[in-house]
Amino acid sequence: MIRFQNLALRRGAKLLVSDMTVQIAPGEHVGLVGDNGSGKSSLISLLLGELLPDSGDVFLPAHWRVAHVAQHAPHSEREATEFVIDGDRELRRLETELARAEEAHDGHAAGELHALLADHDSYTARSRAESLLLGLGFKPAQLTDPVSSFSGGWKMRLALAQTLMTPSDLMLLDEPTNHLDLDAIVWLEEWLSRYPGTMIVISHDRDFLDSVIGVTLHLDEGKLKRYGGNYSTFERERAIQLTVQQSAFVKQQAHIAHLESFIARFKAKASKARQAQSRVKALERMTLVAPAHASSPVQFEFADAGQSPNPMIHLDHVSCGYAGADAASAKIILKNVSLTLTPGQRIGVLGANGQGKTTLVRTLAGELQALGGDLVIGRNLAIGYFAQHEIERLRDDDSPLGHLIRLARDIGSRAKEGELRAFLGRFDFSGDMAVSKVAPFSGGEKARLALALIVFRRPNLLLLDEPTNHLDLEMRESLTMALAQFDGTLILVSHDRHLLRSTADEFLLVADGAVAPFNGDLDDYRQWLEQRTRAARSQGSRLATPTVPAMAPAHAQPSAAPAAPEAMAPAAGKVRARGAVSATPRQRKPIEREIVRLEQDIERLSAEKLALDAVLADPGAYEAQRQSELAKTLARHAVLAKTLEAAEADWLSRHEALQQFD
Repeated sequence: MIRFQNLALRRGAKLLVSDMTVQIAPGEHVGLVGDNGSGKSSLISLLLGELLPDSGDVFLPAHWRVAHVAQHAPHSEREATEFVIDGDRELRRLETELARAEEAHDGHAAGELHALLADHDSYTARSRAESLLLGLGFKPAQLTDPVSSFSGGWKMRLALAQTLMTPSDLMLLDEPTNHLDLDAIVWLEEWLSRYPGTMIVISHDRDFLDSVIGVTLHLDEGKLKRYGGNYSTFERERAIQLTVQQSAFVKQQAHIAHLESFIARFKAKASKARQAQSRVKALERMTLVAPAHASSPVQFEFADAGQSPNPMIHLDHVSCGYAGADAASAKIILKNVSLTLTPGQRIGVLGANGQGKTTLVRTLAGELQALGGDLVIGRNLAIGYFAQHEIERLRDDDSPLGHLIRLARDIGSRAKEGELRAFLGRFDFSGDMAVSKVAPFSGGEKARLALALIVFRRPNLLLLDEPTNHLDLEMRESLTMALAQFDGTLILVSHDRHLLRSTADEFLLVADGAVAPFNGDLDDYRQWLEQRTRAARSQGSRLATPTVPAMAPAHAQPSAAPAAPEAMAPAAGKVRARGAVSATPRQRKPIEREIVRLEQDIERLSAEKLALDAVLADPGAYEAQRQSELAKTLARHAVLAKTLEAAEADWLSRHEALQQFD
C-alpha cells in the first residue's frame, strides 16, 4: 500500500501540498488530476525518490518494483526490439550470468539459469516486445532499426514500450499519450486496463482516464482529495460538492452577519453585554466554510461565421503530397481524393500517424499545392488554420499584443489597441502578460495565444490539426464548448476522443493512401482498428487491410479498397450532410450511443450550471472588488446555458430519428 502521511511539499517558495494524508491500495489504477503547476509531476518525483518531502512521510513497500517512462528521448544504437527488452533488467541479468556460466563451462550453473529463465518467461520476451512495438504503431520493418534512426516522438514511444516491458508492481505514467495517435491510444488503454499492479497516471485526455482508472486524486490549492470512480464520476461529484459548499458558505455568511450586527448594536449596553459577549465567543469558535472555488479556465467563443460560400472547397480526383524538382520526384501521399465541403459540416479526421491526415489538412489550407486533379476554393472563404506545430510559428521575441497588432494589420482590421487588449484579456493575456515576450510562455499559454489569433480572424472554415496537444483538461473543455457553438465548417484532426465526440457529426478515414467517409462512430472505429490489427498479424504485416467499413473512396476504382459491409457503406459523391441520419435499421446502434453520450453531457453541464447558480446567488459575488471574477462566471454561465440548450435539442432530434425504426 502507498501512504502519504501528513505530507508537505514545496518547490522553491511555492507550497504544493500541505498536511496531506492519502492511501492507495495495491492494484488500484489512480488518475492524478489538477491544474497545471499544482504539483502533480512533483508527487510522481516524490514516489521515485527524486524529491524529499518537507515534512510528513511517504510509505512505499520496499519490495515493490517501480516502472516509469524517462522524460528524455533515448539515444542508443541498439535495435528497437532489443532496446525494449532491456526494460526487463532481471531478464538481462540472468542472460549475462548464463553467458558467463557457459563461457566457464559450468554446466550445473547453466542448467539452473536456464530453469530460471524459463520461469521468467524469457523465451517469449522477443515476441512480447514486438507486440508492444506493433501496438504502439511501429511497422514490422522498423523492429530491427536502431533507436537513433527514429524521430523524437517515436523515441518516446520506444521509451514507453520499454516501460511496459518492465516487470513492475507500481507503474507511474506522466502524460503517456502525448506522442501517440488515436490508434495507439486505443491499444494502450486496453493494455493498461489489464495491468495487474498499482498504477498512477497523469493525463489531459479524459476519455483515456475514464478507460484506465478507477480512483481519482484531485490536487487543488495544496490539498489532495480522493474520489472513487473515473474522471467523469469525479467531475459530477466535484460539481455537487461545490454546490453544497457554496450553499453552506452563503448560509454561514448570513449567520455571521446577523451575529456581528447584534454585537455591534448591543455590546455597549449593560443589559445585553453578556449576550453580546457570548456571540463574540461563538464567532471565535466557528469553523468557517470557504467559498466554493472551481477552476476558472479561459472562456471564449468564435464569432458568427457569417455568409459562407457553397461549396466552400471542392476536390475532384486530387493527389496530395509534396512537390519535388519535377513531377517524377514528387512524393504523393494521398491519391484520388474527391471531397466537397459545404457550410455547417463538422468533420473529424481519423487515421494512424503517417497516413496523411496532416497532408490533407495542409492541402485544404493552401499550404500544399494539389499535385493532380482539381481543387476549387469558394469565394469569401475565410480559413482559420491551427497546425500541429502551430506554437512553433509564434515569434519568441514578440508579445501577444504585438502578434495581434500585426495580424490586425494583415487582415485590414481597424480595431484600436484598447480593443485588442480587451480581446486578449478574454484569453487571460492581460496586464503585463499582454506585452511580455512569448519566449518564456508555457506550451499551454502559447497554444492559447495561437487559438486567440485564429478566433480574431473570424473564420468560416476551421482546420484544426491536434489543437489540444499542449492544453490541460480545463482548457480542452473550454475549446470543446467554443467549437460546439461555432456555426461555421469544422475539419478536426485530434486524438482527443471527447473533443471529437462532442464536436464532429461525421468522420473521414485516411488510410492506405485513400480518403473516404467513415460511416460510423468512434466505437465503430475502435472495432475497425481491432479487425485491422488481427488481420495484419495473421498475414504477418500491419499493412494488410481487412474488409473494413467505408474504406472505398467516393470516386475510386473498384479495386482500390475492399468492399464495405452494407450497414457501413459510405455516402456516394461527397461527405454526407451535417446531421444526416441513415434510414437503415442497422444504424440504430450509433444513434443510441449518441443519445447516451448526450445524456452524460447534459448531466455534466447541468451539474456545473447548478454550481454556478449557487455562486451567482451569493450577494458577495457582486461586490466591486470581485467584478472581474463575476464577469467570468457570468460568461461561463451563458456559455453553459447555450451549450445545454443545444445538447438538449440534439438529444430530442436523436430520439426523433430513432422513432423511425419503431
